[in-house]
Formats: sequence, structure tokens, C-alpha cells
Amino acid sequence: MCKVRLMRKFLILVLILTLASCSLPFGKKKATQTPEKSTKGERVDSGSEPKPGDIKLVDGIEYIYARNRRYNTLNSEPEYIWYRKDQYSPGLFESVKGSVGSSSADKKERAELEKRLAKLESDAKTKGGGSSGQQVQVVYAGQPSIVSGTSVLPGTFAPSFNYPSPKMKRRILILPLSDQTNYQDEHLNELATKRLINRLENSGTIICVDPQSMDLKGDPLTPQTMDKLNELYGIQAVIKGSLSDIYITTSRGDGRDEKEVSMAVSKLSLDVYNTETGSILRQINARNPFSLSRERGDMSPEKAKVKAIDLTIELLSDDLLKTILSLDWHARIASIDNDKIYINAGRLSGLGKGDILEVYTPGEQIIDKTTALPLGKTKGSYKGELEVVDVFGIDASWGKTGRTGSFTSIDLVYLKKQ
Repeated sequence: MCKVRLMRKFLILVLILTLASCSLPFGKKKATQTPEKSTKGERVDSGSEPKPGDIKLVDGIEYIYARNRRYNTLNSEPEYIWYRKDQYSPGLFESVKGSVGSSSADKKERAELEKRLAKLESDAKTKGGGSSGQQVQVVYAGQPSIVSGTSVLPGTFAPSFNYPSPKMKRRILILPLSDQTNYQDEHLNELATKRLINRLENSGTIICVDPQSMDLKGDPLTPQTMDKLNELYGIQAVIKGSLSDIYITTSRGDGRDEKEVSMAVSKLSLDVYNTETGSILRQINARNPFSLSRERGDMSPEKAKVKAIDLTIELLSDDLLKTILSLDWHARIASIDNDKIYINAGRLSGLGKGDILEVYTPGEQIIDKTTALPLGKTKGSYKGELEVVDVFGIDASWGKTGRTGSFTSIDLVYLKKQ
């Protein structure tokens, strides 16, 4: 009987402990959760309206709400989406504001770029205009460059400076850039030439003339040819340059991210020729910051090369535009039909109805007797004024004056200063 009683007590004790383990917290079995798999660019639902830069945690994974790299006005992509934070790579302005490296060289480079870009952003407010004696602000509002769905450049660049004929666009001729890289089979020089043309035209102050539209024979850099470009076609500058020193480094990501990461550097050298003197006006060189060309994932070396070229163009744009816009604008009388005087410049160049043009004969080249270098051309004899009556075609206009008999088809016209 004692054994039976002991057995009953033992069973009751086991039963009590079993029931207790089901009700107490430490007896609960933890539910296993499988982390939600997410790829770069995947939307994550949220209860409130997110703001750019917001960060939230989903199943142990951090996400950041940032601008969609694939977004532009031509597609239906949303402007802002959620990125996995460990897979997010910021653009140019974001990279500058963040950390681009821990070395002293990277910190110095970042500080200089932060200072420059802050100035550019603060100046980008009004479009160029006004009289030549005033401080002029020019807003360069080109669209961001898109490379394989990745936004490369911010596309906004606005230095402030005085220059003659502020409202008139300068005509220039850009010769194909020579390729001095180790990747000549990729024709990166052709890409760089197109990027440079787009960058300057997106500024709203430059017209890049197609050489096929002119009757050019021989070397365009000879003084005789440049004189023809200046007087007949109103081209103020010719740009010759080269692309060189492209270097790439590629490495594998660490931790869970095994995607390759690439960075590249490129150098662009430009010679700006003044067609009025036939000589070099300025030589400009630029090399992009290596750390800002960082690209991740498939085709990262190719993306990094293109980004390096875009960054290099962006860094020399300020000096290049200042140099070109320092040259005065002029056009030419194309033909005369009774009281109508036709000009080879119009709406595209910046002319509008009511503009007053001063007419001069072609001037003479002045030579420095000490250095034997050309200083530029003086204006010829003053012949009168024209008032623009209408603009037509792609870039043409016509005007009239009370003294039509004294004008010829070789006379040059300059915008009258207000």
C-alpha cells in the first residue's frame, strides 16, 4: 500500500509540473520567424506617409526611404521608394554629404567638394539675363544623366559672373575627343564627346554647331579656317580635347553582400580656341574624385567608368562655361531683300522681336608688336542699327531700318547694350 501511495504522489507531482510549464512564460516555445527577403528597390508598406531619409526596421532588416534611381519624367516609376540600407548607394550630392572614406585625403576631398557644391546649390536660383554691367546669375538646369537605371549627376550647376551679351547663346564647335586610354575598343571618347556636348547645351547658354552643317575643308584649327568660322558662321570658340588616364579598381563586398564594388578615375584635357584670334584662349584639365565614382553590382566596372567621365565633365564645366561666355556674341547679315534684312541668328540664339542690333563692317586683327601674338579684332566702321521684326526657322530673323542701302551681306551685327 505504501508503494501505491508513493506512486500516486509522484504522478500527481509530475502532473502539477506539466501544467505549470504550459502556463508560465519560461515554458513558452519561441515562434521562429523567417526574415523577410527583400531586394533593392522593393516597396515596404508603412502606416504613415514616409519622408526622404526615414529609416525603419522590418524583421531585423533596416530600410531607408530615398529617391528612386530609375525615376524620371518619361516612365511610371515612383519618385521615392524603400531601399535596403545595406544595399543603398547614394548619388553624388548624397555621397558628398556622407562619408566617402576615412583617410585624411578622402576627408580633405570631401570638405572641398562640400564647400563647392554648397555654393553651387545656393547660386542656382535665377536664369541669366539683364544688362552687361550687372552681376548675372546663370542657372544650368540640365536633366540628370541616366546610366543603366542609375542617376549619375545632379545636373544643376550655377556659377555667377559678369560676361558680355548675357542673354545671347554662344556658338561653339566641339571636335571629337581623342582617345588616349587603354580602353579604345570601348570608344569611350565618343561617349565623352556626347556627354560634354549635352552638358554644355543643357546649360541653356551654348549652341554646339554640327560640323556637317558647314562647308569646312582641311584643319579647322588653322587661323584661316577659324577666321571663316568666326565671321561667316558666328562661332566664337573651337574646343579640342582628349580623354586619358582611365583606371579601375574592383573588389568583392564583405559579409552578406558579395556584389562587386568598382571605382574609376578619368582625366579630361581641353584646349579652348578663340576663333577671333585663331589662338588658344585657355587650357582646362580635370580629374574626377576617385571615391565618388563608386558603383555596385552587375556591370559595376562599366558603370564606374561612365560615372567617372560624367564627374570629370561636371568638375570642369564651371571654368569651361566662364571661358566661352567671356567672348562677345555677334552674328552676320545673311541677305537683303528690299527693306528686309535677314540675320543668321534668331530664336535659338536668344534674339526676340524688338531687339536692337548694331551693324559694323568686319574689323581688323590687332597684333602685339612685342610678342607677335594676335590680340583680337576691333569692330569695323559703324553703319547703323536694326530692329528685329520677327524670328523664323530654327535660328534666323529679319529686321528693318530706315537706311537699308548702306548694309551688305558681310556686315556683322552685335546686340546693343541697354
